[in-house]
Amino acid sequence: MPCSLLKPGDDRLSVDLRRTRDGRMALLVYSALDRLVKCCGDQQPWTVMPATDLEAIRLDTQYEIVFLDLEIPDEFRRRSGEE
Repeated sequence: MPCSLLKPGDDRLSVDLRRTRDGRMALLVYSALDRLVKCCGDQQPWTVMPATDLEAIRLDTQYEIVFLDLEIPDEFRRRSGEE
């Protein structure tokens, strides 16, 4: 799952959410690490979470839709040194 640190030096993570064209908040989920790297780039921080945690994440973040193995366009991918 794409993520980032809440702030430098913090060990807590924040899952990456994306806004859809119709305004909904989407959670991006990848079925394997090779798919995450292919779809998000090799600079994307990530974490592994069990599917059973998705409801807790939904309650915390209020995401409305899940996208599986969605390819992120190059211009929206993280670059080296970006959080």
